[in-house]
Amino acid sequence: MSLLDAGDTPVFPGVYRTSAHVVGAALDGLARIMNGQCLRTMQPIGGLHHAGRDHAAGFCVFNDMGVVVETLRREYGIQRVAYLDIDVHHGDGIFYAFEDDPDLIFADIHQDSRTLYPGTGREDETGKGRAKGTKLNIELRPFSGDAEFMESWPRIEAHFEKFKPEFFIFQCGADGLRGDPLAQLRYSPAVHAHATQRMVMLADTFAQGRIMAFGGGGYDRTNLARAWSAVLADLVGNNVQAG
Repeated sequence: MSLLDAGDTPVFPGVYRTSAHVVGAALDGLARIMNGQCLRTMQPIGGLHHAGRDHAAGFCVFNDMGVVVETLRREYGIQRVAYLDIDVHHGDGIFYAFEDDPDLIFADIHQDSRTLYPGTGREDETGKGRAKGTKLNIELRPFSGDAEFMESWPRIEAHFEKFKPEFFIFQCGADGLRGDPLAQLRYSPAVHAHATQRMVMLADTFAQGRIMAFGGGGYDRTNLARAWSAVLADLVGNNVQAG
C-alpha cells in the first residue's frame, strides 16, 4: 500500500478529489456564515487536524480548518480566531502551523502526549515569540473521563475570554469516548454537549454567534453517532437563522 506520510495516510483512487471536497465543504460553510445565511455549521466529515501546511499526516491529507483560518483573514478581514480541539489526539497540524501567530487562540484537551499519537501537545507548549501564552494544551491521563474533562474546562473558557476571539472553530473528535479502539479516555457524550453549549455561549458573547464545528476523529460508529448528535443538538437548538 502506498502512503502519503510515514505510515498512517494511505493513497487511494480519488484521494486528491475527495480531500479537496472536504476543504471545499468547509469553505462553503464559512461563506454561508460570513454572508449571513446562518450563524453556525457542522461538518462531520472534516476536522483533519494532523495535516500540515506541506504534508499529510495521521489520516489527514489537507487541513481544512487551517484553510478556514487563512480564508477568514484574507477574504473576510477576521484576524483573531479561536480554535478548540477536544479530539483525543493533539491537533498538531493547527498548533505548529500557527505556533508563532498571536491571533490564533488555541486550546486543546487531549490524552497525555507520552501515551498517544502524535506525541505532541505538552502543557509547556504555549506558543512562541509574540504568541507566547495564546496556546493552551491540557493533557489528561489515560482512563480519564467526564470528571477530569469538566474539572479542566474552566481553564479553556478563561483562555478564550481573555483574548475575545472574533470567530470560533470547534474540532469535536469523538475518539475520546469510552470504548474507542485507538485511545484510552472514557468520556460520555455529556462532554461534547457541555463543550458545545459553552462554545456557543462564547461565540454569542465575542463573535456574533459565529462558530464552525468539525467532526474530527472517532473509530467506533456508535460513539460517533452519540457524540456528534449531542454537538448537533446544541448547535441547532441554539441556532438563530439570520434574517
